[in-house]
Amino acid sequence: MTPPAARLTFAVPYHSGPGLLESAVRSVFAQSEPSWRLIISDDGPDGSGEPVAATFPDPRLHYVRAPVGEGMAANWNRCLGLAETELVTLLHADDELAPDYAAVLVAAAERFPEATMLFCGAEVIGPDGRRAFSFPDYVKRFLVPSRNRPVVLEGDAGLAAVLRGNFIMCPTVCYRRAALGGLRFDGRWQFVLDLDLFARVLLGGGRIVGVPDVAYRYRRHPGNATAAYTQSLLRFREEAELYGELAAVARSRRWYASARVAERKTMIRLHVGYRIARDLLAGRFAAGWAKCRFAWSLFGPDHRPSP
Repeated sequence: MTPPAARLTFAVPYHSGPGLLESAVRSVFAQSEPSWRLIISDDGPDGSGEPVAATFPDPRLHYVRAPVGEGMAANWNRCLGLAETELVTLLHADDELAPDYAAVLVAAAERFPEATMLFCGAEVIGPDGRRAFSFPDYVKRFLVPSRNRPVVLEGDAGLAAVLRGNFIMCPTVCYRRAALGGLRFDGRWQFVLDLDLFARVLLGGGRIVGVPDVAYRYRRHPGNATAAYTQSLLRFREEAELYGELAAVARSRRWYASARVAERKTMIRLHVGYRIARDLLAGRFAAGWAKCRFAWSLFGPDHRPSP
């Protein structure tokens, strides 16, 4: 019997960490829905993704040696471009899929054919693959407009909801290639490239749908880019800059709910405060003081939101 044509591609933008990459690939092969394609786009300096790919001799897997040094956005965009199926998920190389991810997201795509993007819930795991607790991720669960049924984000209300606290776990997102069109990740960003794309989808009239199923395993560990960008304050600088840009765009469109949320930057302020408290409690006084100076420069009395 001829197997059904694949509707979903898992595209892995890989740079380093072959051990974690192997775990990610194994989670793809463990999917309950077998009709998928897998691409590994390796832009790492040593090509260490190739021997990992070679351990899975399956025609559904395709390894690509990408140019080195082009940056994260370029490799993410390459992954979107290499996919030929209707749907594509950018599986991060240090994460894992729950066995029902493909089944859940393909079913959601059928239920919501108008969605440009679909996302699901995620379980946070630690370096050892065991469930881990992350306070910021725990808080974001309460920001989702609907936790027990699908949520549809569109227009001013949808953008405002996302900007209150980006509850969309980026690597859980499944993109519908035809609806996404020519939209791609912006290379000027290192951390907020996902949030920037989500906002442009909504500003362009697209629809983002989230389902409550927890079908992804997101790994928090000291070596990932998010941890480094948080400690260096790059994430907060980029978030503040993007929010400022989106506030101006939203006001020009009379999307006043989104404009107010973007101008207030409430979640960014709270997150910086949380990181300051953690630094001080851990005795990291220099790091805490650096964040205090940053917070004052960014959120001091000269940065009041418009009425």
